[in-house]
Amino acid sequence: MRTSSYTKLQKFLHWLSAVIIIWALVSGFYVSLFEVDVSVKEWVAFVNVSLTTVFLPFFALRLYLSSSGRRSDAGRYRTVNEVLALCVHRLIYLVVSVVLVTGVLMMDRAINIFDLFSIPQPLEDPYWILLFLTIHIWACLVLAVLIALHITAVIKHEVSGRRVLVNMWFHR
Repeated sequence: MRTSSYTKLQKFLHWLSAVIIIWALVSGFYVSLFEVDVSVKEWVAFVNVSLTTVFLPFFALRLYLSSSGRRSDAGRYRTVNEVLALCVHRLIYLVVSVVLVTGVLMMDRAINIFDLFSIPQPLEDPYWILLFLTIHIWACLVLAVLIALHITAVIKHEVSGRRVLVNMWFHR
């Protein structure tokens, strides 16, 4: 079994990402697909916009650490499964980036961050706002599938005795 090469910061950013992304996807799809009270929709939108906006710099740091950490592994031989896993992880990073950027660009009002401060609306042209909203929705669907695939792969490995989840724990 390979020992974890992830730092505590990388592990923290992984779990922070997991919690925020899963919350935003589940709550966003819930209020979009089911009939819920307008006040619940507004609250979820407020929390998700605030939370994901605050998450942006953390995700940027995670991207940086992920790309800078790969240089030490550059010459190492990888199995087909390792290459596939690496490709899926990179695709997850790409799709999360698309979701976050389009989430900002689709805003049709100022971005209110937990009622503490706001960021001006980035675009005003309804055509572009609708375009980025459409891309955002499709990217969220793709991200949900990728996250389900990721979780399924972790469960498969754990059940089959290949302990991959231990690499993301904070022990020692």
